[in-house]
Amino acid sequence: MDTATVPSITEGFTPGTLVRVRNREWVVQPNDDTETLRLRPLGGSDEDIQVIIPHLELTPVESATFPPPDSSRPGSYSSGLLLRDALRLKLRSAAGPFRSFGHITVEPRAYQLVPLLMALKMPTVRLLIADDVGIGKTIEAALIVRELLDRGEIRRFAVLCPPHLVEQWQGELFERFHIRAAALTASSVSRLEREVPQGESIFNHFPAVVVSLDYIKSESHRDYFISSAPECIVVDEAHTCTMAGRGRQLRFALLERLAQKSDRHLIMLTATPHSGDDAAFGNLLSLLKPEFAELAGSLSNTASPLRAELAAHFVQRRRKDIDEWQDSSVFPRRKVRDATYSLSGEWGRFFEETREYCLGLAQKAESEQGEAARMMWYATLALLRCISSSPAAAASALSTRLQGTQEEMARLAEEDRVDDGMGEELEINDQDPAARIEESALVEALLEKARSLHGPSRDPKLARLIKELEVLLKDGFRPVVFCRYIATATYLEEELHKHFSGYRVDAVTGMLTSEERAEKVALLSEEEKPILVATDCLSEGINLQDGFNAVIHYDLAWNPTRHEQREGRVDRFGQKASEVRAVMLYGEDNPVDGFIFNVIIRKAESIKSELGVLVPMPDDDRRMRLAVVKAALMKKRPDEHAQGAFDFGDDTATQTAVDEINAQWTDALEKAKRNQTVFAQRRLKPAEVLPEWHKQMAALGRAEDVERFTLEALTRLSARPDPAENKTVWHFSPASLPPAVR
Repeated sequence: MDTATVPSITEGFTPGTLVRVRNREWVVQPNDDTETLRLRPLGGSDEDIQVIIPHLELTPVESATFPPPDSSRPGSYSSGLLLRDALRLKLRSAAGPFRSFGHITVEPRAYQLVPLLMALKMPTVRLLIADDVGIGKTIEAALIVRELLDRGEIRRFAVLCPPHLVEQWQGELFERFHIRAAALTASSVSRLEREVPQGESIFNHFPAVVVSLDYIKSESHRDYFISSAPECIVVDEAHTCTMAGRGRQLRFALLERLAQKSDRHLIMLTATPHSGDDAAFGNLLSLLKPEFAELAGSLSNTASPLRAELAAHFVQRRRKDIDEWQDSSVFPRRKVRDATYSLSGEWGRFFEETREYCLGLAQKAESEQGEAARMMWYATLALLRCISSSPAAAASALSTRLQGTQEEMARLAEEDRVDDGMGEELEINDQDPAARIEESALVEALLEKARSLHGPSRDPKLARLIKELEVLLKDGFRPVVFCRYIATATYLEEELHKHFSGYRVDAVTGMLTSEERAEKVALLSEEEKPILVATDCLSEGINLQDGFNAVIHYDLAWNPTRHEQREGRVDRFGQKASEVRAVMLYGEDNPVDGFIFNVIIRKAESIKSELGVLVPMPDDDRRMRLAVVKAALMKKRPDEHAQGAFDFGDDTATQTAVDEINAQWTDALEKAKRNQTVFAQRRLKPAEVLPEWHKQMAALGRAEDVERFTLEALTRLSARPDPAENKTVWHFSPASLPPAVR
């Protein structure tokens, strides 16, 4: 038989035809093969397209028909509303100028579209997003990536971030942007490699990958990544890749090589693009375009055409800049206040005895040389920090021997257990430091006293915390109590559980894996009466705005950036409460708190008040440690009660160290001021963006429309949802749903 006379098995099903097969309706797609049909589900996306062979199907492919409406059988208003919502929600992927909006579960605010609009004007995206903490840089970057994917401009992308942010990025991409990304860390690489066919790269096999910067910065891993790096790269906490230090130099070398490929999209995120270091800032700008590096040291040249060009690649907004976008619902009001306690009773005597012991250690250190002196200074600093935290932390420090080889002790003394660094090692940063360097009756006596001072009757700091919590809970707030050490967090969990019997109290520390921390936070967020105690393992990496709206700083951080990070966990985009509260707890006659509060925190607050954003403290650990120890060990004056302006008396060396830190900080402030003037995003005004945003939201439907449609549809399908206690989550059983829906 002449095959040319045999009609095609797909004849009559031209592209765009509606057909029915497999108990559902489909739209026929263009296809060169006459023996198969490419079908997209009616209402589905291109990702749902399937290819079928008609003569192998159990039922024949038929034209889909829908009965015309019958005017004699009018439906109800609720049915009409349900149909309208269904049609509008099905058209999300084609509505408005942005193709990505049909594939996201977050409702972007108008100001968050600015980076997206800037990116779409570039043939190759090179963008530095330097918005303030909590404004939503993750959403802004992911919007760009999702749009590039949906427009077909990229197929693969990678997010490079510090290790503690890997799982947060993975979760955000999946939950908000429907992107399944593989998480690549030192601990997960073996598992991922088992899923990849032999001879294929991880970065070719997985179209979306979130990569730990610490894993990828090593030479072998770096070369492997660069050889098959995707066409789009997102770098979070980009400022950590350009500063001094060998680890950060390796990170910058990686980014520099990635940026050399001129058609690779590069999106960098940071809340602190310039911390006073012109060289680091120049490195950051050079990743956008090598010529931009020279702008870092010539900000006053207003006539530079290069500076005008940079404005198209750099967006930086403060919280107060968002006010002009006419959206008062974006951020809550933040109310911050101080709460003090005094070193009274048994605790006061213990504090003074420990401080006298530390003074003896410091005097010995000054007469010693080499590693012995270094260990004595470390032990002194560790003890001072721990007795300012809690009796449990003090007991841990006094009972843990500082021992090992000289190399091991030197490494220990360099750890961030007594400092507050950049937050790159948060998983181990909350471990209690070792401070026992000798066996003596005095050390044993101090240890026994520390162990006996548990409870609010003996611990005035804990007693004040309980009072502050009572006020917050009475006013309906859901608090997070941040402290420095694991021992303190465990101690607070036990004591608060005794006092607040009707509340769920849980502690989250670096002793838990990142998965366990996230799970514990999620479960506690659903409780009606939660109290979360946490170390700084939660000050970055897990957003807390869904379940909590108040922060208490139980331990003052020695780096004010940490306070902003803590408060930024609840005071950020997505917080439903109209007001969040923050309480700063400190000892009014504690010399350690006095130095930190007056010399560091007050300086940071004045800078933030003047500039609108926090300028990072100069990175000078040596001067800082010296100043803290000297200030804490000075003999108290008889009339010294409340913390006022800190006076170093005749100690000119300490005063000089503090003056040098303040001078560096002031210089960083002046540079930050010039940056805001020079690099502020001025190209897109609210008047240009808001009308399109309102049209887009009206066409797409808002969150309330999605909720109404979902609840009504499930109810009609005999699967009526029930609200959880916090009214933000609904539960339903899919057992009664029709098979096609289930």
